[in-house]
Amino acid sequence: MSKVICTHCHLEFDEAVMIAEQENDKQLYFCCKGCQGVYHLLNEEGFGNFYDKLGDTTLQPATPHDEDLEKFDLDGFRKRYIKIHDDGLYEINLIIEGIHCSACVWLNEKVLHKTDGIIEATINYTNNKAKVVWDPEEIKLSQIIETIRSIGYNAYPYDPKLQEERAVKTRKDYYSRILVGIFGTMNIMWIAIAHYAGYFTGMKQEFKDILNVAEFLLATPVLFYSGWIFFRGAYYGYKNRVVNMDTLVASGALSAYLYSIYAMVTQRGDVYFDSVVMIITFVLVGKYLEVLSKKQAVDTLDSIMGSTPTEVTVVADNSKNLVSIKNIVIGDIIELKPGEKVVIDGEITFGEGSFDESSLTGESEPVYKKNGDAILSGSICLDSVIHYQALKDASGSLLSSIVSLLEESITKKPKIEQLANIISGYFST
Repeated sequence: MSKVICTHCHLEFDEAVMIAEQENDKQLYFCCKGCQGVYHLLNEEGFGNFYDKLGDTTLQPATPHDEDLEKFDLDGFRKRYIKIHDDGLYEINLIIEGIHCSACVWLNEKVLHKTDGIIEATINYTNNKAKVVWDPEEIKLSQIIETIRSIGYNAYPYDPKLQEERAVKTRKDYYSRILVGIFGTMNIMWIAIAHYAGYFTGMKQEFKDILNVAEFLLATPVLFYSGWIFFRGAYYGYKNRVVNMDTLVASGALSAYLYSIYAMVTQRGDVYFDSVVMIITFVLVGKYLEVLSKKQAVDTLDSIMGSTPTEVTVVADNSKNLVSIKNIVIGDIIELKPGEKVVIDGEITFGEGSFDESSLTGESEPVYKKNGDAILSGSICLDSVIHYQALKDASGSLLSSIVSLLEESITKKPKIEQLANIISGYFST
């Protein structure tokens, strides 16, 4: 039975179970009615180029959600999750499920921007968090959720308290595993000292057996409790046919553990329980530090994104208009009021004043700027009305570059880790 690829989700199935369809002399195959419906919806709405951006990336098949949408319009839900602006607009942070790549982000933003009543919709690819601002007089939140679901994704409210609880739970889990590892390592090293001393000065086999059993009792919980994270990572790597550092750590520690049991039972050779606990403990501490650094990077990114304006005041033809920063082009004249943050790099054309650049340079003293001076995105105007000319667009400004670097630090592995994974593969296969 030949296999074909679903036109929408790009997953491979037997041709016999696919829904076949002809479109302009082009043969289409869909794995389910959901994928078929989403494909036609996107083409009818003019988003057919989504599949060009998607490339070979696979998606989850579009599954219908039967949850009651009315809960999103309840008063209790509004009080808990929705922020009301002074101008009456509503704002909510959502987690979008099913996002796999930048094409998914592009599609969701395009569909939401095209929906009547939605003022702003931005999605952070690193954590799938979307910020949506809408006019409650024109559209309900339940309709926004329904729109997202109609294109094959799902959304639920982002609760910072819940996310923090999950982060605290993860930290506590690492704490307990590290404590067990450190306790086992410290005690087993004392026993190992006696072992090494006996190796050079002589030791009766009966005393050696007692020390071996003691090391075995200490190493077992360290390997299978503290080291469970590595076994889990190795298992998922095996399922996806990927050899990684977890595979090397888990296989190396388990091999040393099994050999040490053999040496202990047969009284032949030396045991290496001390090596087992040290490998697990030290690598686990490194993994924990990585988790902390990524959490701090995500918090910093959320803080920057949350405090960055999405619109600026553009001065043109003796009139002032609020324009999205994405629509700013080089040469536009932007007005900056006291207390506002610069989001586009530029050069002052009118006015003078002090700017807080502490978030960029660490300098706590305000910096005086006058006509002709350059100002950088991320700085804050303190005391004057300033007009400045945009020298870059939003994507090329300094603040955007900082955000991009933070996102890259979260999503991409450093080259040294990639190299370690490649090298570890040769030792694990």
